[in-house]
Amino acid sequence: MVDIENQFQPDYAISPGEILSDELELRGMSQTELAKRTGLTPKHLISLMKAKATITSETAIKLERALGMPAQYWLNLESNYQEIQARQAEEAQLEADLSWLKKVPVNAMAKLNWLEKHKDKKQQLVEVLRFFGIASVDQWDDMWPKLNVAYRQNQTHEVFPEAVSAWLRQGELEAARISCQAYDRNTFREALDEIRAYTLHGPEDFVPALTELCAKAGVAVVFVPSLPKTGVSGATRWLNKDKAIIQLSLRYRSDDHLWFTFFHEAGHILLHGKKELFLEGANGLDQEKEHEANQFAESELIPKAAFKEFTRKGNFNKASITAFAREVGISPGVVVGQLQHKRLLDVRFCNDLKRRFKWAHE
Repeated sequence: MVDIENQFQPDYAISPGEILSDELELRGMSQTELAKRTGLTPKHLISLMKAKATITSETAIKLERALGMPAQYWLNLESNYQEIQARQAEEAQLEADLSWLKKVPVNAMAKLNWLEKHKDKKQQLVEVLRFFGIASVDQWDDMWPKLNVAYRQNQTHEVFPEAVSAWLRQGELEAARISCQAYDRNTFREALDEIRAYTLHGPEDFVPALTELCAKAGVAVVFVPSLPKTGVSGATRWLNKDKAIIQLSLRYRSDDHLWFTFFHEAGHILLHGKKELFLEGANGLDQEKEHEANQFAESELIPKAAFKEFTRKGNFNKASITAFAREVGISPGVVVGQLQHKRLLDVRFCNDLKRRFKWAHE
């Protein structure tokens, strides 16, 4: 014998009040008489029959005694009615929110195993809401209220705040798995001095080192692949007063961009408040704070005095850049990046001194 599960879910709801009304008609009992028998007011009975009031346990017991129908029967009717009502409201809400789903890069997220892919659009929307940890699209605006502001100006490339929030959310989930000590400014400052030397190493060395050293200082460092329509290379924010997060996307895939972005985000942690979200790549930001973070990254990566003396000579070739990088203990690619950024070196030259990265899944 094969058991077939009945998964029928009605698309209509009959209220307990309708059942009660029919029951009174069958019995030839007036509402006035029922009011006297139960002690419920006529006004309350009318509200029950119009589904404007719910049947409570107390009301169910009174109906049981007056009509001889078990209290559980009335409570089950009420429970089923409320569930169907809720499902109908949920379906209507999901239908209305499907347009929002189009702005979320579901295919890219599924390829990265961030969520499951579904053929049914409403089911997919539910999966996306679970990923974000929100009950409905309305809560997205509450959780990421400043993303539209961050991208309020025209971008060179189209950016969807919903896609950016998905990238941030994945970073948040990965950061939650990193056990950190409570944030300590001095410990983080010391960690940065040690991390600088790792610009000479490959990802197999610097990724675990960054993670461990920063975690001891209360900062979770996560590497999260960028998504389409994001245009973000890094982000900094505080998960709570004792734990910050630095999120890196390897957007440009070269060591000069990676290390500058990391120290830029570290600058935000050391120099600025705990209530702001800093997005490297967004244009609607506090430009003064962005400039301060840039200055911090530059000075941390290459000592100002040494860099000034090197650039004064104006001899920028592979040999001189490599020798200078060795002298200051930094990756040659970082030096190339700084020279190009300051327009002292053509962006076409010396790029082979930069180290290129790619994700393991690629």
